[in-house]
Amino acid sequence: MSNSVLYIITVIIWGSTWIAINYQLGEVAAEVSIVYRFGFAALVMFAYCRVKKLPLSFSAKQHVQLFAFGLTLFGCNYYLLYNAQTYINSALTSIAFSTLMIVNILNARLWFKTRIPSQVYLGGALGLVGIITLFWPQISHVQFADNTLLGLGLCFIGVIFASTGNMISIKNQHNNMPVLPATAWGMLYGCLFMLVVALIQGQEFNFSYTLPYISSLLYLSIFGSVIAFGCYLTLLARIGAHKASYTTIMFPAVAVVISSVVEGFTWDSYTFIGLGLMLAGNLVVLANPGILKRFSFSRLKTREV
Repeated sequence: MSNSVLYIITVIIWGSTWIAINYQLGEVAAEVSIVYRFGFAALVMFAYCRVKKLPLSFSAKQHVQLFAFGLTLFGCNYYLLYNAQTYINSALTSIAFSTLMIVNILNARLWFKTRIPSQVYLGGALGLVGIITLFWPQISHVQFADNTLLGLGLCFIGVIFASTGNMISIKNQHNNMPVLPATAWGMLYGCLFMLVVALIQGQEFNFSYTLPYISSLLYLSIFGSVIAFGCYLTLLARIGAHKASYTTIMFPAVAVVISSVVEGFTWDSYTFIGLGLMLAGNLVVLANPGILKRFSFSRLKTREV
């Protein structure tokens, strides 16, 4: 599957999971819903690997690495983000989580000495400004009280864990660990971690037998976890964390389009300007560097003439 297809699938699916997560909150504790989500996703992933005869056996040392992978990306990351949304609205959460691209850039330099092209910084800046513009009506009146700062703090810590999981995934692939089997084990370890957290907190393992809860759980497990993570983690190794993580900036764009259909979201000038900046940033990040250089050179020659 081409990088473009993987990128589009990741953006569309994860951009739609924000609405699905809303149907998970309420009757069932967030920690318990995460256990259900990644537990089912892990079962589906293991079954798929069995059918495709993909290797599922790893050494003890590799399992330690897979445990760290699952703990950071599928455990701590989601636990902190779910809890952050109890203190801040989804707009602030989207903005905070979009900083994953910046953290991934820093970690890619630290972990792998990756050289980051200037176009990535420019595109990332455009995307972040676009997100802030998009959500400005919702965040312009936010009072940065203790609860808001706590929510943002939890979100940023979650981003650090997510980025660490991204780096471990790249390292796994560099060590020739296949993406899908490694992800299956990672999801299982993340599920077990959340199970322990829920038990320590004394959470009730109840279940909501309503259509919205069951359908959103299935969507988050199969599409939001198995398919989207499979595509995204493959992209990490192929195009680098700095480019792949721009998908997190494009999520709100998809969420807004879906919300306008499902929830009657009304577009205004902030919406158009914000989406325009995000799209422009996306084009800059993913453009061929040679094209940008030729464009800059042609502009320079025009000015000289």
